[in-house]
This record gives sequence, C-alpha cells and structure tokens, in this order.
Amino acid sequence: MFLCCWLALVALTPVTLSINPGVEVKLTAKGLEYGRQLGMASIQKKLKSIKVPDISGKQRVSPIGKVRYSLTNVQIVEVGLPTSTLDLVAGTGVRLSIGKAFLRLHGNWRVKYLRVIKDSGSFDLSVSDLTITTSIAIKRDGTGRPEVSTVDCAATVGSASIKFHGGASWLYNLFKKFIDKALRKALEKQICPLVAAAVSDLNPELKTLNVLAKVDRFAEIEYSMVSSPTVSTSSIALGLKGEFYNIGKHQEPPFSPAAFSLPPQTDNMLFIGLSAFTANSAAFVYNKAGALSLYITDDMIPQGSPVRLNTRTFGAFIPQIAQRFPGLMMKLLVKTEENPVATFEPNNATVQATGMVTAYAIQPNATLSPLFVLNLESSVSARLFVSGMRVAGEVALNKMDLTLRTSNVGDFQVRALTTIFQVVLKVVVIPQLNVELAKGYPLPTLGKMKLVKTQLQVLKDYMMIGTDVQFSG
Repeated sequence: MFLCCWLALVALTPVTLSINPGVEVKLTAKGLEYGRQLGMASIQKKLKSIKVPDISGKQRVSPIGKVRYSLTNVQIVEVGLPTSTLDLVAGTGVRLSIGKAFLRLHGNWRVKYLRVIKDSGSFDLSVSDLTITTSIAIKRDGTGRPEVSTVDCAATVGSASIKFHGGASWLYNLFKKFIDKALRKALEKQICPLVAAAVSDLNPELKTLNVLAKVDRFAEIEYSMVSSPTVSTSSIALGLKGEFYNIGKHQEPPFSPAAFSLPPQTDNMLFIGLSAFTANSAAFVYNKAGALSLYITDDMIPQGSPVRLNTRTFGAFIPQIAQRFPGLMMKLLVKTEENPVATFEPNNATVQATGMVTAYAIQPNATLSPLFVLNLESSVSARLFVSGMRVAGEVALNKMDLTLRTSNVGDFQVRALTTIFQVVLKVVVIPQLNVELAKGYPLPTLGKMKLVKTQLQVLKDYMMIGTDVQFSG
C-alpha cells in the first residue's frame, strides 16, 4: 500500500465550509516516515513493470559502412531505490524525492551489415544516478473522501553502461554512442507515467475511508472532511466532521462544534482529537431515537440484593404503597428527558443527565398502576479507552439527586428512596449502559489499518488519542 493513510491527509484543494470539525487528525513527521517506507516498496514494484519498447535503427560505422541494429525483449531485472525523502511543503502539500536510484536491464541485440553479415547476442544495461521528483496533490471528492493525483514529475537518468555478450568489439562503440542515448530516453519517458499510475492506484484505497460508519442499529457517524488541511513543515492537521446521526435521518443538533487544536506532540505517528461535540451529538441521537430509556423489573436485580422491586420494599419507606397495593411486584421506567451533556476536563470526563423515573405496581392481570414520578439528576464519570479501531467507555455513578414530580400515593419523603435508587442505578442501569459503551464506536480509518502503542488522554473539551499505525496487505 503506497502511503494510503498519509496522502489522504496532505494538500487538499481548498474547500470552503463554515463549520468547525468535531474531530481533528494530525499526522507527524514520524508518520510520514512510515508512509515513505511503504511508498518506496510500492514504487519499486511499479518501476519493475517498465516496458522498454524495441529499439531499431541504422548508422554508418567506418570502415564497415551502414549497420542496421535492433534491441528487443528488454526487461527490468532489478530496481534499487536506496535514497528517498518525503517532505511537507508548508501551505501546499507533499513532495517525494528519490535519488541515487538504479536499474538493471537485460535484452537481446541483433545487427546486419555489408548486406549479408548478421550477428546477435544479449546485453546487460546498468542505469545509475536515476532521480525522480514528484509533487502530489489531493482534493476532496463529492463524498468527502480524498482523491490523489500528481501535480508534476521529473525523472532523469544520470548514466548508463552496457555489457555485451557475443559480437565483435566494434559493436561496443556503436551501442555506446547511439543506443545508450535511445535507451535512456525510453526509460525517462516510462518513469513518470508509472509514478503517476502508482499515485492513482491509491484512489481505490482512499475510497475505503469510512466517511459514514455504522455504529449500531440507531446511529452512524460521519467522518467526511470539512476543510483543507493545515500543512506545516512538520505535520498535517486535518478536520473531519465527527458527528453522529440517526441512521437514515441526518438531523443537526441544536449546538455546534467549538474550535480546538491538538498540542504540538510528535511522539506518535498519528494523533486523533475527538471533541465533546462528537460525544454530545451521540447523546442527541440516542435520546432522539428513544434509546436512553429502560424498564427495570425485579428479575434484573441481583438475587443477593436486599432491595427488591416490590410494594413491600417500597412500602417500608412509603406506607401508602404497602397499604393500597399489598404483595405486588413493581416496575420502574428510567428515561432521559433532555440530551445528556458530556464534559471533558484534563484527566476527567463526566456526563450530566436529566431524566425521570416512573414507578408502577404490577397488577395480577399485568396492568400497570402508576405510583409516582421522580425527577432524576445524575452525574457519571467516564473512563475512555481504545479497543481495536473503536473508542469505548465505562461509566461510574458520581451523584444522584431525586425530587418528586407527581404522586398517586400521597406525599412522601423522596430522600428516603435515595438508597433504593442508588442500588437500582449501580446494579442495573449503569451495568447495562456499560455493556453498550464497551462496544464503542468506530474511529476514522483507511483500509486494513491497525493502531499500535495507543494512548488516550482527556484534555480540555476533547480527548486525544496518540498512536502508531500498521497496515497489512
């Protein structure tokens, strides 16, 4: 794979959009170096496919006279690219330079002179001091994916030497004087188109960028590019939309991403900043889909817990319940009313949620009798981590506040129920939420990309993933 991750992050043609990205990606010099190593293997393979056309001509050679010659079946047998650099050009893009390259070729020769005399044999051609320089540009296609092309390319062959097998000694002068030049020109014509083809071959790989990645049955996340990158001499910063949507229905939330930028760290190949906007757009989507609600019954409470969802347990705190609904099991409905809000501070991620709890008594005929409705204000702390190519999380309860909204069983002290609902949240709601959070959501990726040596930090208004990468073929 030829630089497929890195060239996707280079010089995009300007795209004028008025929104801030929800996700920032920065490619460092360390990442570019890895991309260069991948690229050299790809270009080397491409150059081995050079097709040198048959060369023929005639030349007067003293004292023999007119000599007709031809070179056929010229094949590349070795390509060496010992020196190369991949440089960022601030504000524009990337430039690839290859120097001290060499080629080894083998072919057949044939001559005819004095009308009837023929001779033939084989030859080996060594081409050294080959240099290639090319600039690569990337533009944003109609789907928000990158598309690459070469802007310019130059290739020069410094010198060539031929070793003949068979034939008279005067043939050396003939080939050295006339045929070397023809071969070098033929090679120079081939090199830049092949480099351009190698760059163009990236486009199918770049189309694998998951600009719309499915998360689950409710949501998908968009990673299309929202602006041209900021290219410096040491790194590339790229902005992606990073917004969750309900599947098949892209409704914008009532808030927008705030601007942020990644710190100047260079230890890893790649840094990915995921803003609080991305997390909060997820909360908006799941709340809109009705996914942030849960019915809780007694069989969901661990058997060893002293807290049971029945009118006996609740009747110990609210006597009216035990009196009016004796010996009945209960059901709770916990649901959010407003979008939960995620907040990122250094080394601290929290989520505030506002919702309500409705308590029901389950009648013998399975009908539900509403008992009371409580307002629920809760705060959880989040531990965030990278699992494969996904960001996942786990939350723990920080605090919970209950107030009475309505009651069908008369007034009662809500504070008396605090312990019960803390148990319900800790042993039922949060474990079920953590099961879903552990599944995570996909990061932006290209092809068969794997993250290695990954670290995640929570910073002001965003979390940052620092990682190296590997690509498998």
